[in-house]
Amino acid sequence: MSESGARLGVRKTYKLFIGGKFPRSESGRSYPVTSSKGDFLANAARASRKDARDAVVAARKAFPGWSGATAYNRGQVVYRIAEMLEGRRAQFAAEISAVEGVSARKAGEAVDASVDRLVWYAGWSDKITAIQGAVNPVAGPYLNVSTPVPTGVVAVVAPPSDPLLGLVSVVAPVIVTGNTCVVVASERAPLPAVTLTEALATSDLPGGVINLLTGRPAELAPWLASHMDVNAIDLTGCPDDLAVECERAAAENLKRVRGPARDDWTADPGTGRMTAFLETRTVWHPAGT
Repeated sequence: MSESGARLGVRKTYKLFIGGKFPRSESGRSYPVTSSKGDFLANAARASRKDARDAVVAARKAFPGWSGATAYNRGQVVYRIAEMLEGRRAQFAAEISAVEGVSARKAGEAVDASVDRLVWYAGWSDKITAIQGAVNPVAGPYLNVSTPVPTGVVAVVAPPSDPLLGLVSVVAPVIVTGNTCVVVASERAPLPAVTLTEALATSDLPGGVINLLTGRPAELAPWLASHMDVNAIDLTGCPDDLAVECERAAAENLKRVRGPARDDWTADPGTGRMTAFLETRTVWHPAGT
């Protein structure tokens, strides 16, 4: 209680989400998150390169189990995330309204669209292989089959605006196809992202499949782009000058790179974000045996 007798609110300091746990930044740094009107909302951890390295290690450790799960099971897990988000709709809507300065109705619509987007990608989990795979014609007594497989560990720079729908729209296609990821959340509006990790921690998602860092993309993205154990990077949320720096860093180990984008997150997402982080594996087999 304050001297005036009014209750003081509990100001939260959000942590990182690495390997299914909530560690503080090893640097001890944090930064204030404010509303669209400049009012203080909470403190968010400012991740360091060491935190990013830990996140990559967690993502790599989780990759064999997640990529080895059945596509149907991955779809179930992504659907479960949608259920968790739906159950906390009011909290997400309030945070979006505060950080984006939109009405409660528009914030609620953004949450509903995020839930729908997760369900949509969950439905693709056991269908994308059939769409992208092929039996190839060959001259000879052989059967030649191509099938898509996940790339591996994907770094994702989330869009700075649309902090929930944009985040879901870049992360869901990465994990539903069997990849694991390290996500750099919106620096300006990280609260919906860190609240989502609280839902992830109580869902069926294995630890390390999604790892979320808050802080400065300018500090984290180039380092992730140059990391030799990161197989691909999505630069959707990067400004053009930072994207160029990241693309140069990624060229050192021939990463798959998806460049910056200004997507309309309310539009039909298509399959492009799923196929961007899939490789094609081709198998030859004698025919008739």
